[in-house]
Amino acid sequence: MISTGVYGTPPAELIEAPPDGIQFSPLIPGSRKLEDQTEGSLREMVLLAPPGTVERRYAVALALQALAPGGIFTALAPKDKGGSRLAKELKSFGCEIRETSRRHYRICSATRPVHPAGIREAVAEGAPRFHEELRAWTQPGVFSWNRLDPGSALLQGSLPTLSGRGADFGCGVGILSRTVLLSPRVTHLVMLDLDRRATEMAARNIEDSRAEIRWADVRAEGRLGGLDFVVMNPPFHDGGAEDQSLGQAFIRKAAEALRPGGVLWLVANRHLPYEGVLKSLFKRVAPHLEADGYKIYEAQR
Repeated sequence: MISTGVYGTPPAELIEAPPDGIQFSPLIPGSRKLEDQTEGSLREMVLLAPPGTVERRYAVALALQALAPGGIFTALAPKDKGGSRLAKELKSFGCEIRETSRRHYRICSATRPVHPAGIREAVAEGAPRFHEELRAWTQPGVFSWNRLDPGSALLQGSLPTLSGRGADFGCGVGILSRTVLLSPRVTHLVMLDLDRRATEMAARNIEDSRAEIRWADVRAEGRLGGLDFVVMNPPFHDGGAEDQSLGQAFIRKAAEALRPGGVLWLVANRHLPYEGVLKSLFKRVAPHLEADGYKIYEAQR
């Protein structure tokens, strides 16, 4: 069956995504995997290109692979987040490009060539791999995919021995969860992340029957309650722009999920104004540590 596809949420004022398009973004829970799409099975694809070069070329290569020869391909990105390089990259795959600019975006249209160039190489470069320094499986595009995030490292070294039922909000590839699960007193750990790739890597990295991994938006997750602890290094960027409400929403969700007396362990950049929302939702808030531009909070429900 020939279908249409969409990757991400292109701005409606710039381009009309196919209303019947199959969503393939790894950042939209429930989407299909572009990696699993049958070659030549799409007649049209609209792709909001990711900002990272390796991730972007990986997504473009997969999209071209899924398109039938002659299929319509539209890719767009902000000029300062890969858009200025998009046309050149598409040409390197053998596409003939029609390029326009609107509202700081570059929009490239093309048809899929019969024999695209460099597909295999781009897919291999963006595929999952084992990272020796992290001692974990990871993939380009995942948060802090090729280094240990300094905030997570600080929290990792500050956690006490936790016990009972808990959750890791925004678990990434599972580095922090791996530390939590070192405690034999932890009976169950829910690991949640918005990025499908992160949860797939976490499933490779965490071989523990106490771990439950969910591909989900923490803010919309309703199957949490009565937890003894929550750990998190919440995001504060949305589409590249700082959004402090993200971390605040994570804190509110933690307060909902914790039992009375349950504890939240949170690391955040020092400049983020989380004290107000923490004090409004928790009976005790203690700054535990401040170092290297980060703060760690212990908050009791």
